[in-house]
Amino acid sequence: MDTTTEKWYRDVPFTDQRTEIPALILRKGEDHRLRTGHCWVYSNEIDTGLTPLGNFQPGEQVAVLDGHKKLIGFGYVNPHSLICARVVSRNPEHPLNASLIVHRLKIALGLRERLYPAPYYRAVFGESDGLPGLVIDRYGDHLVVQITTAGMEAMREALIDAIQKVMKPKGILLRNDTPIRELEGLEKGIELVAGEIPPEVELTEGECRFRASLREGQKTGWFFDQAANRSRLLPYVKDRRVLDLFSYVGGWGIRCAAAGAASVTCVDTSEAALAGVIANAGLNGLSGQVGTLRGDAFEVLKSLREAGERFDVVLVDPPAFIKRRKDTKEGTLAYRRINQAAMQLLSRDGLLVSSSCSHHMSGEGLLGLINQGARHIDRSLQLLETGGQGPDHPVHPAIPETAYLKTFYLRVLPTF
Repeated sequence: MDTTTEKWYRDVPFTDQRTEIPALILRKGEDHRLRTGHCWVYSNEIDTGLTPLGNFQPGEQVAVLDGHKKLIGFGYVNPHSLICARVVSRNPEHPLNASLIVHRLKIALGLRERLYPAPYYRAVFGESDGLPGLVIDRYGDHLVVQITTAGMEAMREALIDAIQKVMKPKGILLRNDTPIRELEGLEKGIELVAGEIPPEVELTEGECRFRASLREGQKTGWFFDQAANRSRLLPYVKDRRVLDLFSYVGGWGIRCAAAGAASVTCVDTSEAALAGVIANAGLNGLSGQVGTLRGDAFEVLKSLREAGERFDVVLVDPPAFIKRRKDTKEGTLAYRRINQAAMQLLSRDGLLVSSSCSHHMSGEGLLGLINQGARHIDRSLQLLETGGQGPDHPVHPAIPETAYLKTFYLRVLPTF
């Protein structure tokens, strides 16, 4: 194996010194996507004759050069991943280091503190905040951090120090149990790296209070991305009967009950999640309005339909049915089935709120599937509103992968 590595030399400002950084050179003509602002580099875009991927260690910092050896930016590499590099900085004076991380954290925090009256939000959203491979969710004085790439894992100590410096939390929990780490060759695990994390934390969303487990809960304990969509729903639910599918600990359902819904039924497969629903309903004085059903959503919908039950509002917010491109066929069918079954439980003038967090399912595609299901059961639809992820999950215009959440508010009527 060729052990030589091309270098890119950077002048250190205000000194006569130069530092050298391993170069990762693209094939000619493969720089357009990066020039428009995307930060991912795929392995088939590399000139492996000049810079063999086998010469790099996972997480190693690199200078990404175009086919003419002109600098595009600094980032990190993982030779064992399809996305073999990510650009972090395009400024020749600012490679990836502790100072850059502190700067990016301050910029990210500035947006959230301007928009959110209480400290409950996604504080860092990976690529969109210039820190690919890093997610931070904030629960008041406690933080949950996810590191998903070898490059950010290599910067782990600098990251933790920077987070403590900028955000000054009472506790930091690493929730590195996401399957995406396996694609990067990283171990999975959960680890307390600073301070203390209580068994449950309390957060507020709108006028409601919730308790969530940061260690045991889904994702990091809460789904901040849907907060704005839950608020958008509230004018539709007063005096209505609501069915909340894939409810988790009741984010949608309890906010509906607080907004005056006549009754709310939360459905989930997890006994722990439904216990959380009951606890959170009690926390908000809503125990009499919120009930639970444990079971697979598809089976529960079938049983409710056979029992002749009807609801005025049905909420469909499932986990990603299409996690990888190869899941597209099966996942597409699942989205069609769940939404059609949900519409069959709606009253004559009902509201379907349907979401998808699958990047591989486009908004247009999801809306088309729902319409197909409506026509199959002889219903007509009116699209009332469309929602996406909240501003604490900003979308990078050059990185379509950052725009993953789609939510539709659909009036379901007898056929026109």
